[in-house]
Amino acid sequence: MKTFLVNLALLAIAGFAGPVLAADAPKPTLNTGDTAWMLTSTVLVIIMIVPGLALFYSGMVRSKNALSVLMHVFVAFSLVSVLWALFGYSLAFSEGNSVVGGLSKSFLKGITPDTLQGTIPELLFAAFQLTFAAITPALIVGAFAERMKFSAVLWFLGLWLLAVYAPMAHMVWGGGWLGAMGAIDFAGGTVVHINAGVAGLVAAIVLGKRKGYGKVAMPPHNLTFTLTGAALLWAGWFGFNAGSAVAANGSAALAMMNTQLATAAAVLGWMFAEWLIKGKPSLLGAASGAIAGLVAITPACGNAGPMGAMVLGVVAGVGSFWAVTSLKHALGYDDSLDVFGVHGVAGIIGALGIGILASPDLGGTGFGGTNASIGAQLVVQATAVGFTLVYTGVLSYILLKIVDMIVGLRVTDAAEAEGLDLAEHGEAAYNN
Repeated sequence: MKTFLVNLALLAIAGFAGPVLAADAPKPTLNTGDTAWMLTSTVLVIIMIVPGLALFYSGMVRSKNALSVLMHVFVAFSLVSVLWALFGYSLAFSEGNSVVGGLSKSFLKGITPDTLQGTIPELLFAAFQLTFAAITPALIVGAFAERMKFSAVLWFLGLWLLAVYAPMAHMVWGGGWLGAMGAIDFAGGTVVHINAGVAGLVAAIVLGKRKGYGKVAMPPHNLTFTLTGAALLWAGWFGFNAGSAVAANGSAALAMMNTQLATAAAVLGWMFAEWLIKGKPSLLGAASGAIAGLVAITPACGNAGPMGAMVLGVVAGVGSFWAVTSLKHALGYDDSLDVFGVHGVAGIIGALGIGILASPDLGGTGFGGTNASIGAQLVVQATAVGFTLVYTGVLSYILLKIVDMIVGLRVTDAAEAEGLDLAEHGEAAYNN
């Protein structure tokens, strides 16, 4: 009888405790430190795009096309910002299926200043993700620089954002199947860089080579612009990578240190490879090496250790140097500003490399999902990379063909000879 009464009392306590415990469960609360860091990170990524990427690209083209590249990046940023608020954010980060989100958050429906995403306002999270969505299409611009119609640029980048970028973001970060597999992509190796690199390669091949490519010298017209842009990209990238922790914490600090070390190592890797093979180290090479290091560490910055980050940077610097000096010429495509050679190749190196460097035995923070070994993680990483190559490549080709039917892709021979500054925009970057 005594045991029965004790058990009855325990059941009664449990029955009453259930609602009390549920009521006392902690609710998400705003963290002002996290919010302040994410506000700062968002602004840093905007600086990466304009003026950073715009100047970096503009300095590498011929003077008659300098303004057109600035225009492409600046307007792409504006176009994507609007499309992201209308449909892109919802397709990437609302509930949907394993491939793409739904439309429940279209026009930012239901998101108020008091709505939280973790410890920060969801409006801030959407703004931060907007900057990622904006820089990715803007990166593609470098592949077809000096020969695509401005109207075609707008059509292609707008459609590409909704059909390619948003689903990829959902599959990796928004609850889709790649994220569920445990694919590690801390800040955008597959979503941003491989995605943009492959799209750029496809665009370069579909449009064909610039007139005189391989026969006429096409040197960068202003390397001061290019280095200034690279420096702004390097500084802004701390918002890109460390901001992807979505908190002011140790993970953000690790991402920041890894970003610095990988980038510096990649500068040295590219520079010494170029010095050894070509006899002279170039400023353009050093700047390109920095971008390669930034790209490679992006998917790995929150999971690799600092020493692993430096190794990854050296491999990315040398690997991208090989891609833009040997692979590109061997295959014969005209990727104007080496979007695939730097972003695509270094992105692949980083996405695969973290499958190894995430191992705690190598200083990493651990594998993704339920993966318990380097082999298991590498399989998942290779799956994510392979899928991105195919998905992005096929859809980019289809979208380019659709845009070609709507407005045509390429400027006339006369416009290309004159330069896109005057032919497409009626103004010039320089007036002699």
